[in-house]
Amino acid sequence: MTSSIDPAALYGNRFITQEVPSKEFPADGMTSVEAMRLVAEDLAIEGDPARNLATFVTTWMEPEAQKLIAANLHRNFIDHAEYPRTAEIEQRCIRMLADLFHAPGETTGARTQGSSEAVMLGALSLKWKWRERQEAAGRPTDRPNLVFGGDVHVVWEKFCRYFDVEPRIVPLRPDKFTIGPEDVEPHLDENTIGVAAVLGTTFTGHRDDIVGINDLLLRVRTERDMDIPLHIDGASGGFVWPFLYPDSPWDFRLEQVRSINVSGHKFGLVYPGIGWLVFRSRDDLAEPLVFKENYLGKTDETFTLNFSTGSSMVLAQYYNFVRFGRSGYAYIMKQMQQNAEQLADLIQDVGRFEVIGRDQEQLPLVAFKLAGPENFDEFDVAWQLSAERGWMVPAYTMPPDAQEVTIMRALVKETMSREHVDTLARDIHDACDTLTAKGGAHESERAKMVTGPGH
Repeated sequence: MTSSIDPAALYGNRFITQEVPSKEFPADGMTSVEAMRLVAEDLAIEGDPARNLATFVTTWMEPEAQKLIAANLHRNFIDHAEYPRTAEIEQRCIRMLADLFHAPGETTGARTQGSSEAVMLGALSLKWKWRERQEAAGRPTDRPNLVFGGDVHVVWEKFCRYFDVEPRIVPLRPDKFTIGPEDVEPHLDENTIGVAAVLGTTFTGHRDDIVGINDLLLRVRTERDMDIPLHIDGASGGFVWPFLYPDSPWDFRLEQVRSINVSGHKFGLVYPGIGWLVFRSRDDLAEPLVFKENYLGKTDETFTLNFSTGSSMVLAQYYNFVRFGRSGYAYIMKQMQQNAEQLADLIQDVGRFEVIGRDQEQLPLVAFKLAGPENFDEFDVAWQLSAERGWMVPAYTMPPDAQEVTIMRALVKETMSREHVDTLARDIHDACDTLTAKGGAHESERAKMVTGPGH
């Protein structure tokens, strides 16, 4: 007797042999099991997040945090009237960050989708506050500029293009991958809305000379009567420096620092989708940028480029704050730093590489480059590591005027154990031996590489 039951429903997944929907909206649906397997099997050929040493973004959280996230995926953060406790938890996080960053008094801020939105909002406030100062002094407001180094995230150039601000980008040098006061000073004038300095660049993990830039801006304020604020892009370093280098001033302890952004989904140890913007004081936020709307029965204040968004990552951030506290974050950061130092030692022991800037304050990562001529380059090593062992270790050229320098970078995160460190170092050594034996990577192989510093 012939069965009328579809064999795929009994024994497997029909998309084992059929083409998956990809070009047209499907006419019919499928079972939930089929849909789950279709997506899961697509993702099975993705890279392994545990071996992704390019991304700064968190790839693991505790099971309790995952349960909290899953339980609140349906909760819309922006509906403050309906979810007032979630709004209160956001404010708790902002107050805790203000305390961590040594704000001198009552302040304000906002949760954002990540540091990109936080940068946009912070820079918008710089522009509006500059315009207020210009109008009060009877000066024109049609030519604003913003000063930052070539070591910044691309979002700073996006801000300038999207919001009609002249970018004054300080070039790097082949022997200097951050900026200081001597680099910034020639670019300042009465139309400068602010200076942005980086705390932990994505290229090498170091910081700009924030103390020196602050001192410059204080001198400019006195000698040239120009009150130019300093914004700290702490996307990567804002959760590192307070715990690894607590005595190193970079935050609101410095007088000209007026705003700070930080990514909760990087070293804040939360899954993607959360960033923070904190102001020195309420006066540093341009009030016209805060919208008051009567929505769903209550007047809310919003300072955001987005609207609807999930509550889960705000709650996950608060979970981490109360779960770890200062001592927990310090312990985790020091463990990562210890493994980064071990990896740096092992990479130097390979005998082919120069580790960059080990004597400086740095994110828990290892930036390195080939020390001498080989029959392969850093891109070849990155490709070989990916092809042989599945490691995602980016290779990239530095920004102008250091573009002739090529660097590799291995980020050491919470999930990277000492065994992973030892294995990666051996695999780098083996990759170099393989490339030497075969005379470098073929052009067809190198063409497959997608490189960049990662975020």
